[in-house]
Amino acid sequence: MLEISGLQAFYGDAQALHGVDVTVGQGEVVTLVGRNGAGKTTLLRCIMGLHRDIRGTITLDGQDVTKLPAHQRARRGLGWVQDDRGIYATLNVEENLTLPPITHAETAWSLKQVYEAFPVLADRRRAPGTTLSGGEQQMLAVARVLRTGASVLLLDEPSEGLAPVIVQRIRDIVLEVKQRGTTVLLVEQNVKFAATVADRHYVLAEGHVATSLDNEEFTARQGELLEYLGM
Repeated sequence: MLEISGLQAFYGDAQALHGVDVTVGQGEVVTLVGRNGAGKTTLLRCIMGLHRDIRGTITLDGQDVTKLPAHQRARRGLGWVQDDRGIYATLNVEENLTLPPITHAETAWSLKQVYEAFPVLADRRRAPGTTLSGGEQQMLAVARVLRTGASVLLLDEPSEGLAPVIVQRIRDIVLEVKQRGTTVLLVEQNVKFAATVADRHYVLAEGHVATSLDNEEFTARQGELLEYLGM
């Protein structure tokens, strides 16, 4: 489904990623964990086409998308939920949901499906998007991408700064998305949250993949990983 091979990324003379190899299969949930500055968000931005100073290859459904701009990658099925959520302040909740074009009608969530999965968005559909709480805005950001029919979700720190009850709801949504066959690659520092949603994990350190773990081993090594991440 999604394959990153030998990816290097640069910010001027500084190199942020050093030959990263990551694969995510159809319907898998895979996390990228690591300390701040390890290159996690840069990797997502490279995949989405938002960071262009790169070498290596990015393949989606067997097709090389490395040289495509971000909007063409979105039309191929990539969906981006950025860490600052990107909610439009001048639009209400429903307008935020319906603004992005539907790229894959067969997998796009209808408004009815969105409101059933996120009742709080139904209740606040006429409210300006930026008047929602942080957790509600996170739900809106995820739901907006699901409305497009994206087959691969790139999630950047979906649980960051949220109350435990909201984190639980985000977890449920990720698992529901997975059940529908959608592929998810998420950046996450919350090791406990990651262990409840993911099939596999990549640990990044200084722009390298330090190790990859299945969820069983990842769960068994939570204490070690928490210490490594400084949490």
